[in-house]
Amino acid sequence: MADTVTVTEIRRDVVTLVGPETTAYLQGQLSQDVAALSKGEVALSFVLQPQGKVDVWLRVLRTGDDAFRLDVDAGAGEALVARLQRFKLRTKTDIALVAGVAVRAVRGVDVAGGTPCLWPGGPGTDLLPEDGAAPPTEAVTLDQEAYQGLRIACGVPAMGAEITPEVIPAELGPWVIGASVSFTKGCYTGQELVARIDSRGGNVPRHLRGLVVAGPPPAPGTALEVEGRQVGAVTSAAVDAGGRTVALALVHRSVAAPAEVGVGDVVARVVDLPIPGP
Repeated sequence: MADTVTVTEIRRDVVTLVGPETTAYLQGQLSQDVAALSKGEVALSFVLQPQGKVDVWLRVLRTGDDAFRLDVDAGAGEALVARLQRFKLRTKTDIALVAGVAVRAVRGVDVAGGTPCLWPGGPGTDLLPEDGAAPPTEAVTLDQEAYQGLRIACGVPAMGAEITPEVIPAELGPWVIGASVSFTKGCYTGQELVARIDSRGGNVPRHLRGLVVAGPPPAPGTALEVEGRQVGAVTSAAVDAGGRTVALALVHRSVAAPAEVGVGDVVARVVDLPIPGP
């Protein structure tokens, strides 16, 4: 992350679960060991399909003995609630959604009383209304384009872009797996595929990679080519605060970073994540 302290107004969907069987239920649905979280502790987690593909990637905060707050990218809350309700059956937990919650995303410093953003590469805090914390006075406002550039450079996947129903966790990279999956907690929905791939060294056909593009941001879905052969596709792209065009792409494992690929009419450099500074 940049050394400058920044703040950006974003939106998140917030789902709360409260009830005497909430902890046990979430322990069987989330890839993270939520039962091991202390009150006030936060972690990342997947909610997976039974076949192991990703339904939702979220952040979970334990707010009480049997109370949790899950927050996700704006627009993904309804899918999360539908998925949790589908497996809930007679479980004694109440699920509620508040969509489009205004969040102040502070990057470059940790803010006491806020919710850690858990991005790699440096400190950061998301300030939700109930957190009751304010951004530091020195924070510089970062516009939406530059914020997306920062997210991309840090290698943070987004719902609907890098994360779709066809993606499996291992494709999103080692740091995402390390931050979001417990390999010691026991069974949860979708665990079998995650454990099998991990036992094989995380070898999957494609990997999330960074791109530094010599031109304007390519549209999502733009093909990556090497000698006329498609080796991947852009998932997100933006111009960062430093004026670089950066992008994320799911790239075939045959392309080892660093490498050059064609992206439309321009050339891009494939790099490991996080994307190094200029």
